[in-house]
Amino acid sequence: MPSPFPGMNPYLEQDRVCHDFHETFLPAIREALVAQVRPKYLVKIEEVATAAPLYGRVPTAVDIEQLSYVELHDRDSLELVTVLELLSPSNKKHGPDREQYLSKRRQLLARTAHLVELDLLRGGPRLPLEDLPDCDYYAMVSRFDERPQVGLWPLKVREPLPVIPIPLRAPDPDARLDLKPILDRVYDAAGYEDYIYSGAPQPPLYPQDAEWAKPFIPAAPA
Repeated sequence: MPSPFPGMNPYLEQDRVCHDFHETFLPAIREALVAQVRPKYLVKIEEVATAAPLYGRVPTAVDIEQLSYVELHDRDSLELVTVLELLSPSNKKHGPDREQYLSKRRQLLARTAHLVELDLLRGGPRLPLEDLPDCDYYAMVSRFDERPQVGLWPLKVREPLPVIPIPLRAPDPDARLDLKPILDRVYDAAGYEDYIYSGAPQPPLYPQDAEWAKPFIPAAPA
């Protein structure tokens, strides 16, 4: 079954779910892109490790979290063309992981590569992004030849997920990424409906949005 919400499913933002969703959503994005850009472009999933403290009996221990992102390369030259980042809680929370991501972001923006950034998390402080309206989520497309201007798709929790362009090298037309069908496929394949609704969205929805969300929540299995 597809995700019952018209846009991002806020129940996928729970701590126990969001990392799994992150690591499942990006391969589905790659699959959607490969179908459009092969054979001229290579679409690869890369990983970066971030260290997060374990709060337990040994407070000095660290848990290494592997976070994936997508890269598109020219097949012949192997030149980096586009990077697609799906933000995680560690990217957003103030601390070394956020600073590591912002440093990587600055380096990418200084190169002749496009950057696509997806923030599908309501929680955590926003990353620096000028002229972003008040929103729950956003998609940002930064074309290297248009910087510092970027394309923005700000979204509220009730709004449908957009179709966003994925820029390639001229004169090739943009690939298109329709986020909702990808989310639906991942939601169904992972069986999220079986367990995510026993918890609550993190952070909690505003009262009016919580009321709006009630009809979308599947009934508990008998």
